[in-house]
Amino acid sequence: MGGDVGLDEREAPRHGAGLPRRSFLGACAGAGLASAAAAACDPSPSARGRPRADVPRRQDAERERPGTPDWRIRSRGPATAVAGYTDRVSVTPGEECGLHVSTTAPAFRVSAFRVGWYGGTGARLVWSSGRIPGRVQPEPRLLSGTRTVRADWPRTTSFGTAGWPEGAYLLRLDAEGGHQRYVPLIVRSTRGAGRTVLMHAPATWQAYNRWGGHSLYAGPSGAYADRSLAVSFDRPYDSSGAEKFLVYEWAAVVLAERLGIPLAYTTGTDVHLDPAVLRGASAVVCLGHDEYWTPEQRRHVTLARDAGANVAFLGANTCFRRVRLEPGGERPDRTVVCYKSSFRADPCYPARPAQVTTDFRRSPAADPESSMTGVLYEGYPVDAPYVVHAADHWVYEGTGVRPGDGFGHLVGVEYDRVTPGAPVPEPLEITAHSPLVCNGRRSHSDSAYYTAGSGAGVFATGTMRWVEALTAGTPAGGRDHGMDARTRAFVTRTTENVLRAFARGPAARHRPAPRPNAEEVYRGGPA
Repeated sequence: MGGDVGLDEREAPRHGAGLPRRSFLGACAGAGLASAAAAACDPSPSARGRPRADVPRRQDAERERPGTPDWRIRSRGPATAVAGYTDRVSVTPGEECGLHVSTTAPAFRVSAFRVGWYGGTGARLVWSSGRIPGRVQPEPRLLSGTRTVRADWPRTTSFGTAGWPEGAYLLRLDAEGGHQRYVPLIVRSTRGAGRTVLMHAPATWQAYNRWGGHSLYAGPSGAYADRSLAVSFDRPYDSSGAEKFLVYEWAAVVLAERLGIPLAYTTGTDVHLDPAVLRGASAVVCLGHDEYWTPEQRRHVTLARDAGANVAFLGANTCFRRVRLEPGGERPDRTVVCYKSSFRADPCYPARPAQVTTDFRRSPAADPESSMTGVLYEGYPVDAPYVVHAADHWVYEGTGVRPGDGFGHLVGVEYDRVTPGAPVPEPLEITAHSPLVCNGRRSHSDSAYYTAGSGAGVFATGTMRWVEALTAGTPAGGRDHGMDARTRAFVTRTTENVLRAFARGPAARHRPAPRPNAEEVYRGGPA
């Protein structure tokens, strides 16, 4: 896969068309899992111990608070009605955060909603501003070399976060006149020892962001050739302002909080800069669409796994793109760089191959994501039933499933599989094996579970719709793709099983070992 004509040109402007197997296997040949010293992630029993005693008490108290039912947006209005962005992807509790807003209204207000269970309401109002004068901000500028859109608006206001509990937040901008937009913000944890770390994916949110006409997929005309080669956090998100978070992450956060397990919160960009939150963590959870990773983020998550942290991949297409974070404004991490198939134009090529921004499975420095996830991204678009293979696997306890049971529409719109010939950790067990047809070609989507030498368990769902299915058939499941309440119950119970087990520490110590079966499952051929 080292040539210029790659995945993106075949399916632009949306990524993900099925990759020809011969081309893929060539890219995978000889690629192995890079080992990492467990000591670098502080694996000692004392470091891995329980979270501070006050953490569960604080989280229990927060979970029992009443929620705020009217946290959702009621009227977006025109794109220019109101929009904004923060000058930080995340803050620690107590830090100040700047907010940059443009609105055609004379004034607006800000409400900060923390996402959580809250008796089923899904969020709680933590803070609200007074009336803030509004203004229409200048047009964004376009950096011609990389076609990067930057708003670079003056700061409109700032707010402190003293007393805000750690967690995922939606800042809702309410313009006078009734139009609204979200701005996502993570109030991140600095310590994750003994906790399940929810790792949000702002680099992926930004990659798909079309605000200002450019994303990493297309320019204003919709053409792949006009796409950005780098995108900036110094601009609002398009649509509601938090579409990717709401579709692929919100429901998983609500479920995790409902379970009452000790939780910590971070982002992929924060793990890139400082992996301290992963030290001693019980588990790391990658949410429904977490495609864009830096090599540093991947290395830090792998080190955490090798120190005993379980890892759950509740989506598909995870860690597919290798990106680089570069400065923007006054901060070191405000620009996401990804040249994709144009990697020879990347300034890091060829001198720094590990930093060249393309797909992880492609040269230079090819390292397919399956060496960490156990599964490999294969294609888009697809809509197929999820078919249980190992019905007696512990992840399905209490679901009542039998071998061959299917759940309609759960596999989509992108999928992963255990691909013969790709590097995968062992022992690995395929728990679901779902036949599908993608772009006229027959294949399968797989869920898989493996254990690392540290005892960590790793579970990958193999489908991007997993988190969406948590709200299927409910008023909150506005994009449920035809999935029903039966599917929601199955996915919910399976996710609960995984999160509860992973919260107890290295899964190999208290859950049955994987039963290697990939060779048996694929005995009939590569499809």
